Amino acid sequence: MAKRHLAMQMLGALLASMIGGAAAAAPAPAEPPMEPAGAAPARAASAPQRRWLTGVPRVAGRVLPSRIGLVVNDADPYSVEVGEHYRRAHALADDQVLHVDLPVQPHLAVAELERLRRRIDEFFGDRVQGLALAWVKPFAVECQSITSAVTLGFDPGVCASTCARQALSPYFNSRSAAPWRDHGLRPSMLLAASSPALAHRLIDRASTSIGALALRGVAPSRVHYMNTADAARNVRASLFPPAGAVPRLGLEVLVEDGDLPAAGSERVVLVQTGVARFSGAEAIGWLPGALADHLTSYGGVLDRSAGQSTALDWIDAGVTASYGTVSEPCNHPQKFPHPQLLLMHYLQGSTALEAYWKSVAWPRQGLFVGDPLAAPFARMRP
Repeated sequence: MAKRHLAMQMLGALLASMIGGAAAAAPAPAEPPMEPAGAAPARAASAPQRRWLTGVPRVAGRVLPSRIGLVVNDADPYSVEVGEHYRRAHALADDQVLHVDLPVQPHLAVAELERLRRRIDEFFGDRVQGLALAWVKPFAVECQSITSAVTLGFDPGVCASTCARQALSPYFNSRSAAPWRDHGLRPSMLLAASSPALAHRLIDRASTSIGALALRGVAPSRVHYMNTADAARNVRASLFPPAGAVPRLGLEVLVEDGDLPAAGSERVVLVQTGVARFSGAEAIGWLPGALADHLTSYGGVLDRSAGQSTALDWIDAGVTASYGTVSEPCNHPQKFPHPQLLLMHYLQGSTALEAYWKSVAWPRQGLFVGDPLAAPFARMRP
Protein backbone atom coordinates (compact mmCIF):
# COMPACT_ATOMS: atom_id res chain seq x y z
CA MET A 1 0.00 0.00 0.00
CA ALA A 2 1.50 3.36 -1.05
CA LYS A 3 0.65 5.24 2.15
CA ARG A 4 1.80 2.89 4.88
CA HIS A 5 3.55 4.25 7.96
CA LEU A 6 7.32 3.79 8.17
CA ALA A 7 8.28 1.03 10.57
CA MET A 8 9.98 2.12 13.80
CA GLN A 9 13.01 -0.04 13.12
CA MET A 10 13.51 1.61 9.72
CA LEU A 11 13.94 5.01 11.35
CA GLY A 12 16.16 3.56 14.05
CA ALA A 13 18.50 1.97 11.54
CA LEU A 14 18.80 5.14 9.50
CA LEU A 15 19.57 7.36 12.50
CA ALA A 16 21.76 4.80 14.30
CA SER A 17 24.94 6.77 13.66
CA MET A 18 23.38 9.96 15.00
CA ILE A 19 21.26 8.75 17.91
CA GLY A 20 22.74 6.92 20.88
CA GLY A 21 21.12 4.71 23.47
CA ALA A 22 22.18 6.75 26.49
CA ALA A 23 19.60 8.70 28.44
CA ALA A 24 22.11 11.37 29.48
CA ALA A 25 21.79 14.77 27.85
CA ALA A 26 24.27 15.82 25.20
CA PRO A 27 26.67 18.51 26.40
CA ALA A 28 25.55 22.09 25.91
CA PRO A 29 27.57 24.09 23.39
CA ALA A 30 30.36 26.30 24.68
CA GLU A 31 29.44 29.81 25.76
CA PRO A 32 30.19 32.31 22.98
CA PRO A 33 31.71 35.76 23.33
CA MET A 34 29.08 38.47 23.61
CA GLU A 35 29.66 40.24 20.31
CA PRO A 36 27.65 43.37 19.44
CA ALA A 37 25.27 43.31 16.49
CA GLY A 38 26.97 44.59 13.37
CA ALA A 39 30.22 42.71 13.87
CA ALA A 40 32.01 41.29 10.83
CA PRO A 41 29.98 38.59 9.05
CA ALA A 42 30.45 35.18 10.66
CA ARG A 43 30.51 33.45 7.29
CA ALA A 44 33.71 35.33 6.30
CA ALA A 45 35.66 32.66 8.17
CA SER A 46 36.31 29.27 6.63
CA ALA A 47 33.30 26.96 6.59
CA PRO A 48 33.13 24.64 9.62
CA GLN A 49 33.45 20.88 9.30
CA ARG A 50 29.84 19.90 9.88
CA ARG A 51 29.00 16.66 11.65
CA TRP A 52 25.85 15.01 12.87
CA LEU A 53 25.50 15.19 16.64
CA THR A 54 25.87 11.97 18.63
CA GLY A 55 24.39 11.21 22.05
CA VAL A 56 20.77 11.94 21.14
CA PRO A 57 18.58 9.38 22.96
CA ARG A 58 16.07 7.17 21.22
CA VAL A 59 12.52 8.22 22.05
CA ALA A 60 9.56 5.85 21.88
CA GLY A 61 6.11 7.42 21.81
CA ARG A 62 4.97 11.01 22.21
CA VAL A 63 2.53 13.16 24.17
CA LEU A 64 -0.85 12.19 22.72
CA PRO A 65 -3.93 14.43 22.56
CA SER A 66 -5.43 12.46 25.47
CA ARG A 67 -2.47 13.58 27.63
CA ILE A 68 -2.52 17.30 26.85
CA GLY A 69 -4.14 19.84 29.15
CA LEU A 70 -5.76 23.00 27.74
CA VAL A 71 -5.87 26.18 29.86
CA VAL A 72 -8.44 28.80 28.79
CA ASN A 73 -8.60 32.36 30.14
CA ASP A 74 -12.30 33.22 30.45
CA ALA A 75 -11.43 36.93 30.75
CA ASP A 76 -10.04 36.92 27.19
CA PRO A 77 -12.41 36.50 24.20
CA TYR A 78 -9.48 35.33 22.03
CA SER A 79 -8.71 32.59 24.55
CA VAL A 80 -12.31 31.42 24.79
CA GLU A 81 -12.76 31.20 21.00
CA VAL A 82 -9.37 29.64 20.26
CA GLY A 83 -9.63 27.27 23.21
CA GLU A 84 -12.96 25.93 21.98
CA HIS A 85 -11.57 25.38 18.48
CA TYR A 86 -8.59 23.56 19.98
CA ARG A 87 -10.82 21.36 22.15
CA ARG A 88 -12.88 20.30 19.14
CA ALA A 89 -9.94 19.86 16.75
CA HIS A 90 -8.09 17.51 19.07
CA ALA A 91 -11.20 15.93 20.67
CA LEU A 92 -10.27 16.82 24.24
CA ALA A 93 -12.40 15.57 27.12
CA ASP A 94 -13.94 17.95 29.67
CA ASP A 95 -11.38 17.00 32.31
CA GLN A 96 -8.60 18.13 29.95
CA VAL A 97 -9.82 21.75 29.90
CA LEU A 98 -9.16 24.14 32.78
CA HIS A 99 -10.88 27.55 32.84
CA VAL A 100 -9.11 30.38 34.69
CA ASP A 101 -9.44 34.15 35.00
CA LEU A 102 -6.23 36.08 34.25
CA PRO A 103 -5.45 39.71 33.42
CA VAL A 104 -5.04 40.21 29.66
CA GLN A 105 -1.74 42.09 29.66
CA PRO A 106 1.82 41.34 28.52
CA HIS A 107 3.24 40.45 31.95
CA LEU A 108 1.67 38.27 34.63
CA ALA A 109 2.53 39.06 38.25
CA VAL A 110 4.47 36.42 40.16
CA ALA A 111 1.63 36.04 42.69
CA GLU A 112 -0.85 35.43 39.84
CA LEU A 113 1.54 32.87 38.35
CA GLU A 114 1.72 30.94 41.62
CA ARG A 115 -2.08 30.84 41.84
CA LEU A 116 -2.25 29.64 38.24
CA ARG A 117 0.30 26.88 38.85
CA ARG A 118 -1.62 25.69 41.92
CA ARG A 119 -4.86 25.57 39.90
CA ILE A 120 -3.12 23.58 37.15
CA ASP A 121 -1.71 21.03 39.60
CA GLU A 122 -4.98 20.67 41.50
CA PHE A 123 -7.14 20.33 38.39
CA PHE A 124 -5.01 18.07 36.20
CA GLY A 125 -3.26 15.96 38.82
CA ASP A 126 -1.39 13.18 37.03
CA ARG A 127 -3.75 13.06 34.03
CA VAL A 128 -1.79 15.26 31.61
CA GLN A 129 1.85 15.42 30.51
CA GLY A 130 1.90 18.80 28.73
CA LEU A 131 -0.08 22.03 28.42
CA ALA A 132 -1.57 24.25 25.72
CA LEU A 133 -2.11 27.82 26.99
CA ALA A 134 -4.82 29.40 24.84
CA TRP A 135 -3.89 33.09 24.75
CA VAL A 136 -1.44 35.67 23.41
CA LYS A 137 -1.18 37.76 26.59
CA PRO A 138 0.30 37.33 29.14
CA PHE A 139 3.49 36.08 27.46
CA ALA A 140 5.93 36.85 30.29
CA VAL A 141 6.38 36.86 34.07
CA GLU A 142 8.88 39.65 34.73
CA CYS A 143 11.94 38.65 32.61
CA GLN A 144 10.83 35.03 32.12
CA SER A 145 8.43 33.57 29.58
CA ILE A 146 4.96 32.44 30.61
CA THR A 147 5.65 28.97 29.21
CA SER A 148 8.84 28.48 31.24
CA ALA A 149 7.29 30.00 34.37
CA VAL A 150 4.24 27.73 34.19
CA THR A 151 6.41 24.68 33.46
CA LEU A 152 9.40 25.27 35.76
CA GLY A 153 8.20 27.89 38.21
CA PHE A 154 9.58 31.41 38.57
CA ASP A 155 13.29 31.79 39.33
CA PRO A 156 14.02 35.31 40.71
CA GLY A 157 17.75 34.85 40.18
CA VAL A 158 17.34 34.90 36.39
CA CYS A 159 16.10 38.49 36.40
CA ALA A 160 19.08 39.72 38.41
CA SER A 161 21.21 39.24 35.29
CA THR A 162 19.39 38.13 32.17
CA CYS A 163 22.63 37.56 30.27
CA ALA A 164 24.02 35.14 32.86
CA ARG A 165 24.37 31.38 32.65
CA GLN A 166 21.40 29.33 33.90
CA ALA A 167 20.72 25.90 35.30
CA LEU A 168 20.31 23.11 32.76
CA SER A 169 16.69 22.17 32.09
CA PRO A 170 15.96 18.65 33.41
CA TYR A 171 14.02 18.01 30.20
CA PHE A 172 16.85 18.99 27.82
CA ASN A 173 17.54 16.18 25.32
CA SER A 174 15.45 13.77 27.41
CA ARG A 175 14.36 10.36 26.16
CA SER A 176 11.03 10.71 28.00
CA ALA A 177 7.65 10.70 26.27
CA ALA A 178 5.95 11.38 29.64
CA PRO A 179 7.60 14.48 31.14
CA TRP A 180 5.26 14.89 34.11
CA ARG A 181 5.74 11.27 35.12
CA ASP A 182 9.50 11.20 34.51
CA HIS A 183 10.61 14.76 35.30
CA GLY A 184 7.81 16.30 37.35
CA LEU A 185 7.15 19.04 34.80
CA ARG A 186 4.54 19.74 32.16
CA PRO A 187 6.12 21.49 29.16
CA SER A 188 3.78 24.19 27.89
CA MET A 189 3.23 26.03 24.63
CA LEU A 190 1.28 29.21 23.89
CA LEU A 191 -1.53 28.93 21.31
CA ALA A 192 -0.79 32.42 20.01
CA ALA A 193 -1.49 34.07 16.67
CA SER A 194 -2.31 37.61 15.57
CA SER A 195 -6.05 36.88 15.38
CA PRO A 196 -8.47 34.08 16.26
CA ALA A 197 -8.81 33.23 12.55
CA LEU A 198 -5.04 32.75 12.21
CA ALA A 199 -5.05 30.67 15.39
CA HIS A 200 -7.74 28.42 13.90
CA ARG A 201 -5.52 27.86 10.87
CA LEU A 202 -2.57 27.09 13.14
CA ILE A 203 -4.57 24.44 15.00
CA ASP A 204 -5.91 22.95 11.78
CA ARG A 205 -2.36 22.68 10.39
CA ALA A 206 -1.25 20.80 13.50
CA SER A 207 -4.17 18.39 13.31
CA THR A 208 -3.49 17.75 9.61
CA SER A 209 0.22 17.22 10.26
CA ILE A 210 0.02 14.17 12.51
CA GLY A 211 1.79 11.29 10.78
CA ALA A 212 1.75 13.00 7.38
CA LEU A 213 5.52 12.77 6.79
CA ALA A 214 5.89 9.23 8.14
CA LEU A 215 4.15 7.68 5.16
CA ARG A 216 5.70 5.77 2.31
CA GLY A 217 5.73 7.55 -1.03
CA VAL A 218 5.59 11.08 0.39
CA ALA A 219 7.60 13.68 -1.53
CA PRO A 220 10.75 14.90 0.27
CA SER A 221 10.48 17.61 2.90
CA ARG A 222 13.19 20.24 3.28
CA VAL A 223 15.11 21.70 6.22
CA HIS A 224 16.76 25.10 5.71
CA TYR A 225 19.55 26.26 8.03
CA MET A 226 20.42 29.87 7.24
CA ASN A 227 23.94 31.26 7.65
CA THR A 228 23.40 35.00 8.05
CA ALA A 229 25.70 38.04 7.92
CA ASP A 230 24.61 39.09 11.44
CA ALA A 231 27.58 37.73 13.43
CA ALA A 232 26.03 38.19 16.87
CA ARG A 233 22.86 36.31 15.88
CA ASN A 234 24.53 33.68 13.69
CA VAL A 235 26.15 31.79 16.58
CA ARG A 236 24.19 28.59 15.87
CA ALA A 237 25.78 28.19 12.44
CA SER A 238 28.58 26.01 13.84
CA LEU A 239 25.91 23.63 15.19
CA PHE A 240 24.21 23.01 11.83
CA PRO A 241 24.44 19.45 10.47
CA PRO A 242 25.94 18.52 7.11
CA ALA A 243 23.87 19.45 4.07
CA GLY A 244 22.54 16.70 1.88
CA ALA A 245 19.69 14.33 1.16
CA VAL A 246 18.46 11.67 3.59
CA PRO A 247 16.40 9.70 1.05
CA ARG A 248 14.98 7.00 3.30
CA LEU A 249 13.52 9.68 5.57
CA GLY A 250 12.29 11.72 2.62
CA LEU A 251 14.36 14.64 3.88
CA GLU A 252 16.73 17.16 2.32
CA VAL A 253 18.97 19.30 4.55
CA LEU A 254 20.14 22.64 3.11
CA VAL A 255 22.68 25.01 4.67
CA GLU A 256 22.41 28.35 2.85
CA ASP A 257 23.64 31.92 3.04
CA GLY A 258 20.93 34.50 3.61
CA ASP A 259 18.20 35.38 6.08
CA LEU A 260 15.38 33.17 4.75
CA PRO A 261 14.92 30.48 2.11
CA ALA A 262 14.13 31.84 -1.33
CA ALA A 263 10.56 32.85 -2.03
CA GLY A 264 8.71 29.91 -3.52
CA SER A 265 10.75 27.27 -1.64
CA GLU A 266 8.52 24.22 -1.37
CA ARG A 267 7.76 21.53 1.21
CA VAL A 268 9.62 23.27 4.03
CA VAL A 269 9.42 21.59 7.44
CA LEU A 270 12.08 23.53 9.39
CA VAL A 271 13.87 26.88 9.13
CA GLN A 272 16.39 28.31 11.59
CA THR A 273 18.06 31.67 11.11
CA GLY A 274 19.69 34.48 13.09
CA VAL A 275 18.33 37.96 12.39
CA ALA A 276 16.51 40.71 14.28
CA ARG A 277 13.85 41.23 11.61
CA PHE A 278 12.73 39.26 8.60
CA SER A 279 10.08 39.56 5.92
CA GLY A 280 8.73 37.33 3.19
CA ALA A 281 8.11 34.19 5.27
CA GLU A 282 4.59 33.96 3.85
CA ALA A 283 6.13 33.25 0.41
CA ILE A 284 7.64 29.98 1.65
CA GLY A 285 5.79 26.72 1.05
CA TRP A 286 5.35 25.51 4.63
CA LEU A 287 4.25 21.96 5.33
CA PRO A 288 1.66 21.36 8.08
CA GLY A 289 3.68 20.92 11.26
CA ALA A 290 6.57 23.14 10.09
CA LEU A 291 8.85 24.69 12.72
CA ALA A 292 10.79 27.97 12.38
CA ASP A 293 12.62 30.37 14.68
CA HIS A 294 15.16 33.19 14.56
CA LEU A 295 17.87 33.87 17.14
CA THR A 296 17.43 37.43 18.35
CA SER A 297 16.83 39.21 21.66
CA TYR A 298 13.08 39.76 21.65
CA GLY A 299 11.43 37.17 19.42
CA GLY A 300 9.08 36.30 22.29
CA VAL A 301 7.82 39.86 22.92
CA LEU A 302 4.51 39.19 21.21
CA ASP A 303 3.14 42.72 21.38
CA ARG A 304 6.05 43.65 19.06
CA SER A 305 6.98 46.57 21.34
CA ALA A 306 10.69 45.72 21.05
CA GLY A 307 10.77 46.43 17.30
CA GLN A 308 11.95 42.95 16.28
CA SER A 309 10.20 40.18 14.38
CA THR A 310 8.53 37.74 16.76
CA ALA A 311 7.30 34.18 16.84
CA LEU A 312 3.91 35.52 15.73
CA ASP A 313 5.41 36.51 12.38
CA TRP A 314 6.31 32.87 11.77
CA ILE A 315 2.91 31.59 12.93
CA ASP A 316 1.01 34.11 10.81
CA ALA A 317 3.11 33.10 7.76
CA GLY A 318 2.06 29.44 8.06
CA VAL A 319 4.46 27.88 10.57
CA THR A 320 2.99 25.55 13.22
CA ALA A 321 5.41 26.17 16.12
CA SER A 322 8.15 28.66 16.96
CA TYR A 323 10.27 30.10 19.76
CA GLY A 324 11.59 33.44 20.96
CA THR A 325 12.98 35.09 24.09
CA VAL A 326 11.09 37.68 26.14
CA SER A 327 14.10 39.50 27.69
CA GLU A 328 17.70 40.18 26.66
CA PRO A 329 19.42 36.76 26.74
CA CYS A 330 22.69 37.76 25.02
CA ASN A 331 23.69 35.32 22.33
CA HIS A 332 24.15 32.20 24.41
CA PRO A 333 23.16 29.39 22.01
CA GLN A 334 22.00 27.39 25.07
CA LYS A 335 19.06 29.79 25.37
CA PHE A 336 17.83 28.94 21.87
CA PRO A 337 16.77 25.73 20.11
CA HIS A 338 19.74 23.54 19.20
CA PRO A 339 19.47 22.96 15.42
CA GLN A 340 20.22 19.24 15.45
CA LEU A 341 18.41 18.31 18.66
CA LEU A 342 15.24 20.01 17.44
CA LEU A 343 15.34 18.16 14.13
CA MET A 344 16.32 14.74 15.47
CA HIS A 345 13.71 14.66 18.22
CA TYR A 346 11.06 15.75 15.70
CA LEU A 347 12.17 13.08 13.23
CA GLN A 348 11.60 10.41 15.87
CA GLY A 349 7.90 11.24 15.94
CA SER A 350 7.90 13.61 18.90
CA THR A 351 5.41 16.47 19.04
CA ALA A 352 6.41 20.07 18.42
CA LEU A 353 6.04 20.60 22.18
CA GLU A 354 8.54 17.88 23.01
CA ALA A 355 11.03 18.58 20.21
CA TYR A 356 11.24 22.29 20.98
CA TRP A 357 11.47 21.91 24.75
CA LYS A 358 14.10 19.15 24.49
CA SER A 359 16.25 21.35 22.23
CA VAL A 360 16.71 24.27 24.66
CA ALA A 361 19.25 23.84 27.47
CA TRP A 362 18.42 27.09 29.31
CA PRO A 363 14.72 27.85 28.56
CA ARG A 364 13.82 30.32 31.33
CA GLN A 365 13.60 33.34 29.01
CA GLY A 366 12.24 31.41 26.04
CA LEU A 367 8.62 31.42 24.89
CA PHE A 368 7.36 28.29 23.11
CA VAL A 369 4.59 29.25 20.66
CA GLY A 370 2.30 27.14 18.47
CA ASP A 371 0.25 23.96 18.66
CA PRO A 372 1.94 21.46 20.99
CA LEU A 373 0.44 18.42 19.27
CA ALA A 374 1.88 18.86 15.75
CA ALA A 375 3.77 15.63 14.93
CA PRO A 376 4.32 15.12 11.20
CA PHE A 377 6.87 12.31 11.68
CA ALA A 378 4.72 10.34 14.14
CA ARG A 379 4.35 6.76 12.97
CA MET A 380 0.86 6.11 14.26
CA ARG A 381 -2.27 8.07 14.94
CA PRO A 382 -3.74 7.85 18.43
